[in-house]
Amino acid sequence: MTGSSISPQGPRAARPRWTRRALLGAAGSLALGGSTAHRAAHATPSSRNDIVGELTYHVTHRDETLLDLARQFDLGLLELLAANPGFDPWIPAHESLLTLPTAHILPEAPRRGLIVNLAELRLYHLPDRGPPATHPIGIGREGFDTPLGATRIVRKAENPTWYPTEGKRRDDPDLPAVVPPGPDNPLGSHALYLGWPTYLIHGTNKPYGVGRRVSRGCIRMYPEDIAALYRAVAVGTPVTVVDQPIKLGWQDGELFIEAHPTLAQLDELEERHSFTLEPPPDHSAAIVAAAGAEIERVDWRIVEAELVSRRGFPIRITTSIEQAARSRPRPPAPEASAPRGIAGGIY
Repeated sequence: MTGSSISPQGPRAARPRWTRRALLGAAGSLALGGSTAHRAAHATPSSRNDIVGELTYHVTHRDETLLDLARQFDLGLLELLAANPGFDPWIPAHESLLTLPTAHILPEAPRRGLIVNLAELRLYHLPDRGPPATHPIGIGREGFDTPLGATRIVRKAENPTWYPTEGKRRDDPDLPAVVPPGPDNPLGSHALYLGWPTYLIHGTNKPYGVGRRVSRGCIRMYPEDIAALYRAVAVGTPVTVVDQPIKLGWQDGELFIEAHPTLAQLDELEERHSFTLEPPPDHSAAIVAAAGAEIERVDWRIVEAELVSRRGFPIRITTSIEQAARSRPRPPAPEASAPRGIAGGIY
């Protein structure tokens, strides 16, 4: 990092106790983008809209937990913790402002059917008609990775029967060979079977595992989300699985970045509800390619800060050319010329 340091607990480590009105007022002043006039003046890529949803906020109450709020706002626990480092997931401070990461840049993938981004524990549905939808997912824990690449939905089942794999039964010898539909069935109420044998997108009888790395490679969804997705997709729908922790996208002529925690940082979030900050990776080539003719408007200080903090929601990285120029490092001043006969001479 240059010119500044970031606390491992992030910018929200110390929170003043504000009133509800003050908190909501502060939330209103926080925005993903700049002024309307500025966006209109730089609308070259304005035809692109790569962001689903909008960033929102919530004022916490004494009787809420982050698990409750995650499901209420269709989020995963880990993404909620990443956006709010230092929050206690079980006893959040009363009347604190919670950032809800309800805006998402679409992953770099064919924009059709389903896109699963393992790095952000999130699924996107891009129907032939209508706006895209997105939902949190639970994915495979360490050693049980979900395959990357392209497949499709080959079968659908409501109230599915579960046939545990041999590996699962070795881990749990008491598990029966067949688990019928019902409250003990880990597939929940609906299942979408993929072209990869033994891999499914399904519901769950343990919703608290959504938005976390706890499965054996299958993709879990909240019961209400899988029920809606089940109705919305057909057999044959293409499915693309990617692993993109850092995404770039345009909205209203402005370029945004969205950086998610690494796998090691996700594991830290599970254990202690915050993670160790790491040096920013070099993502400059992708940013230059995405920005194109607007590269002079990229504020590299914001880029660096987001690649370190990895808060998991879109942040605008383009600004006015004048502001971007001020954010670039100044070249070193030339050395003053020495008197003749001294500098470089023999004496």
